[in-house]
Formats: sequence, C-alpha cells, structure tokens
Amino acid sequence: MAQNPVRVLVTGAAGQIGYALVPMIARGVLLGPNQPVILHMLDIPPAAESLNGVKMELVDAAFPLLKGVVATTDVVEACTGVNIAIMVGGFPRKEGMERKDVMSKNVSIYKAQASALEKHAAANCKVLVVANPANTNALILKEFAPSIPEKNISCLTRLDHNRALGQISERLNVHVSEIKNVIIWGNHSSTQYPDVNHATVKLPSGEEKSVRELVADDAWLNGEFISTVQQRGAAIIKARKFSSALSAASAACDHIRDWVLGTPEGTWVSMGVYSDGSYNVPAGLIYSFPVTCQNGEWSIVQGLSLDEFSRKKLDLTAEELTEEKALAYSCLS
Repeated sequence: MAQNPVRVLVTGAAGQIGYALVPMIARGVLLGPNQPVILHMLDIPPAAESLNGVKMELVDAAFPLLKGVVATTDVVEACTGVNIAIMVGGFPRKEGMERKDVMSKNVSIYKAQASALEKHAAANCKVLVVANPANTNALILKEFAPSIPEKNISCLTRLDHNRALGQISERLNVHVSEIKNVIIWGNHSSTQYPDVNHATVKLPSGEEKSVRELVADDAWLNGEFISTVQQRGAAIIKARKFSSALSAASAACDHIRDWVLGTPEGTWVSMGVYSDGSYNVPAGLIYSFPVTCQNGEWSIVQGLSLDEFSRKKLDLTAEELTEEKALAYSCLS
C-alpha cells in the first residue's frame, strides 16, 4: 500500500547545510527508501533567488520519493502541515560580536518560528534544532511553542557523536559500524564531553571489547580524543574556510531516522533533549544524553556509572548551558 507523504521542513534551506541536506531527504536517507516526502524549504527574503535555484535542482534531480516542494520566505506557509521540522536557519556569530548579540538575534528568529510551528504544524510534529547555539535555540523554541510536547523538541549532537565514532575508528583501524555506545554529554559546544567509558567494539571473532581496553591509552582518551571532537568544527572551518555542512546534514538525517524508526537493540545514540534531572543534570535544560528510541519516542539511558573525571565534565557543560539559558532569557525582556 502506498504510504502518505511526510512533510519535512528545512529552514535556512538555501544555505550550505540546507543544500547538502535536502537531496538526502529527497533520496530517502532521512526516513527510509519507501517513504515519500514533501519538502518545505524556508529562507530569508535576500536568499529567495538562491532558494528557487535549489528548488529547480530538486526538480531536475527527479527524485522518485519527492512528491512536492514548497520553497518560500513566508514562515507560516513553510510551517503549515509539517510533520518534521529541521531548524538549520539561524544567525551566525560574526567577528567582533558578543555572545549576547548573537543570542538576541537567535531569540527573535526562534520566537517567530516557534509561534508559526505551534499554530500551523501537524499534530505531534517532531522538531530538530541544528543552528547554533543549538541547545539554547531549542529551549527558546520550546518556550514559545508550549503546545508542542517537550519530548518532540531536540537539538543536534549526533554530529559530535559521529565525530567521536570517526576518531575511534581511525585510532583502532576498525569500521565505524563495529563501534557502538559512545556518548556526547551536554552542550553542542567546546564544553561537550565525548565519553567512551561504555563504548564497545565488535571484533572479527564476534566478541565485544571495550574501547578503553582496546585503545589502551587513557592519556589519549582523556585528552587529545576529547579536545579533537570538541574542536572538530573549528578544524573544518580552518581547512574548508566554511563550516561543516555535509557531515552536519548527514548527522541530522541519522538523528531523525533513529528517532522515527528506532535505534538497534542494545545501541544508544546521543540527542540533545529536555533534561528531567537524570544524572543530576539540572532539569529544564536541553542537554545531550545517551538515548534509545522506539515507536517514535526517545528515552534517556539510565543507570550508567560515572567516574569523578566524567562527573566534573558533565557539571562543567551543564554550567555553560545554565549561563546560556540565563543569557537567552535576558534577551526576552
């Protein structure tokens, strides 16, 4: 039986991440090879011509799963009837700008988009915030879309999760598909904590061994590994002269696909979600936790042990998020 198309919104769709993301969605990377989609693309009026060019390319690519394209600069038109919203558009920090200036710009953007989603999106719409500061932008969105359940609003830390997998893969010379259960705790920023204490590698024999045991270099795992993952975005900007686009788009697809279709048995992923106080993380922050997904719902993995090193890292990134939250709320007044 033919499936009904799912309406997927991408904001900032004419930008670099949007340009990498929309063909992935149209090809079935987001929701699987049998799920038709209708793409809603939103950008700001100065990008209208570029946005239309992206629409032309989507038409030219003749994607079998793509059942329609809405390309618009009108936030209400963009949000109407959407089932999934991927919020890529935001105001980037520019040289010489204070954090409060960036936060103030993003607060106004996310306030407007939250209101439109709340009024016009489909019931049970799932929202993923990609634009930085992602955790706090997601919190602002939640604040101004009170009827969207908090469990339906998340932010992207899957990119950091995938970066951690990539570093372990290169270090051990094993395929990323054999590594599971790394964790990104906290903020999508340089205070995030990439944690391998519960991660394992499946060996050719079929046996699973811990990453820490196989790497056998605590100094690297507690030092260079963490800073490499934390600073990877900056390293890519230095190399490409642009921020991560391809990897961010791919991670956004991974995040939504696992959220909607479920995580494999015995495997968790990292998602920025609304804290309920688990692991003594202050409730009311959007914080990255290890989660499993089933039937379109995420659940925080409970009962993992934390050593003193990890505890300090979790608290440090929570402190930064608490400060960001206070800064964002000060921009509301």
